[in-house]
Amino acid sequence: MKAMIFAAGLGTRLKPITDNLPKALLPIAGKPLLEHLILKLKDSGFDEIIVNVHHFPDRIIDFLKEKNNFSIRIEVSDEREMLLDTGGGIRNAAWFFDDGKPFLVHNVDILSNVDLKALVHQHLRTNSLATLVVSKRDTFRYLLFNDDLRLNGWINEKTGETKPQDLKRIDFYNKLAFAGIQVLSPNVFDLMKNRDAKFPIMDFYLSNMKNEVISGFVPDNFRMMDVGKLDVLEEAEKFVKTPNP
Repeated sequence: MKAMIFAAGLGTRLKPITDNLPKALLPIAGKPLLEHLILKLKDSGFDEIIVNVHHFPDRIIDFLKEKNNFSIRIEVSDEREMLLDTGGGIRNAAWFFDDGKPFLVHNVDILSNVDLKALVHQHLRTNSLATLVVSKRDTFRYLLFNDDLRLNGWINEKTGETKPQDLKRIDFYNKLAFAGIQVLSPNVFDLMKNRDAKFPIMDFYLSNMKNEVISGFVPDNFRMMDVGKLDVLEEAEKFVKTPNP
């Protein structure tokens, strides 16, 4: 199976560490985030991976070479000229996903206990355009799903903004937070053809949800951490050392 790792971000919330280090190589419990994720993907049956790069790209490329690509096929999607956002980043790697099969996309700074095989299985069973790992979690930006876990909208509770703008009866929906892990059908590439070079994947989903099934996947006993801020690094160390307490 094939997967993409989002590793191109600037890691601004982790400054000053990321002034001299790409977020993907931030060490947690003795291993960079990127290594933790690659090993998890390998254990889950993913043996072909593409990593997008922008911030200190050569550091990431050199790290992969030093590790002999972890003895699997690992390619690089180069975004050093311009960050393409999540949607543009996926489309830029379309050449890699040439087997007509669904593929995984995973943020490098997300640690979790999600069963990736179960995620892929549900995606195949529902024949969705995309399947997003979501959970009940305190945030202010929520995806809105019906009782069949089909995406119907989005809300920013701080500003009151909704997508679509005329969305009514928010209380009818399940408010769930996206976990930065998703499986996509290769059909997404045809739908992305007329997009600008840079665009967010969530806006792409929201603009296609009426005609395409975008599903949510709520894992059992889900634990996750977004290793995106300095104040969670100590907690991230504990998370890695005790993945299933």
